[in-house]
Amino acid sequence: MTGMKQIALDIGLASVPSFSNFFAGPNEAALKHLELWAGNSLRSPVPTYIWGEPGSGKTHLLHAVSEALHAQGARVGWMDASSLEPPEFSESWAAVVLDECHLYTAVQQEVAFNWFVNALSSADGHPRWVLAAGCLPPADLALREDLRTRLGWGHVYELHALTEPERRAVLRVEADARGVFLSDEAMDFMLRRFSRDLSSLMQLLDKLDGYALQTQRAITIPLIKAMLESE
Repeated sequence: MTGMKQIALDIGLASVPSFSNFFAGPNEAALKHLELWAGNSLRSPVPTYIWGEPGSGKTHLLHAVSEALHAQGARVGWMDASSLEPPEFSESWAAVVLDECHLYTAVQQEVAFNWFVNALSSADGHPRWVLAAGCLPPADLALREDLRTRLGWGHVYELHALTEPERRAVLRVEADARGVFLSDEAMDFMLRRFSRDLSSLMQLLDKLDGYALQTQRAITIPLIKAMLESE
């Protein structure tokens, strides 16, 4: 199974990203900040920027904020690197969310700057919350200067990826919650062969759970290999 480590787990999220299914670990301060402002009808008057290595939970948290706002009946403007034709700023948005800022093209940077300016100087006098994320701190982003400085103007949080013991503990709790027996050997195999990204590991566990039920087998290393070979 030479390509096992690089396998793409194209299986959809096991659950909708939320604050409750984000294991904060060393990122408690960032989580509390986002929960506070996502639950406040008065949006943060200054932007929030979170950064960290891939797999540290940035996109999960941005989606969690969006889901929390949607649950309140609020609309959100969202742009990431795949947004090739982002819409114009809308006064109906309660917040602007900018993901993967480090990958923005010149066109996306122009739109992001436009959204940023409009969000903080809305015609109704109520500033919109600007929430952004990238893999680098604001000062190191290879972006146009006016956008880069604005991203670093407000609250900035660095997210840290979970350690292996923390990922192991989260997997154990999730497996127990599902009533799944996950042997130490199977967990070692998952942690050794797959992404450090906790959401990918959770998706893998979700798929293994379904495959184990379908085949009436326990989750073991042979079962994991059999499932990958059946893809």
